[in-house]
Amino acid sequence: MSTVLDARKRHFGVSGKEARDERLGTALGRLAFKGLISDVQYQAGVAFADLYLRHNVTVGLPMPSPSSVTGLLINEGIFGASPSEPVLEVIEKVKRRYADATAVLDECDREQRLSPGRRPTFLVYRVICADEDVQHWDTEDIGNLRVALNALVRVFRLG
Repeated sequence: MSTVLDARKRHFGVSGKEARDERLGTALGRLAFKGLISDVQYQAGVAFADLYLRHNVTVGLPMPSPSSVTGLLINEGIFGASPSEPVLEVIEKVKRRYADATAVLDECDREQRLSPGRRPTFLVYRVICADEDVQHWDTEDIGNLRVALNALVRVFRLG
């Protein structure tokens, strides 16, 4: 563990105490750590990561990058337990929730179509599903990501 903490201290320029913050392990978490997104936006991103993973597993799509938030959910055993509900019921529920979340993200894309920066849905995918570091992103992209995360906050009823 000390190797991880040392690497975090060097790479992110944080103190030993700050290096213990698990959020530094993902791009989404680093946004929250730096205060670029709120805690509730971070929670919405983690909830979407879980939903994205469940959807991919349910419909047989490839697994996400192992370094992404969703990949970490699998590796840490947070996702993968067998459901107690009937399988078909679970599948339909996951599909509906995923359709709701992606519909809201699509709406964000339409609302932000004239805004500078990249589409909110693309940014959510890059940060949450592909774990892309945002260190060199424009402020417009961070703003569009916040718009998408706010929409996810509403979908997951977190705020």
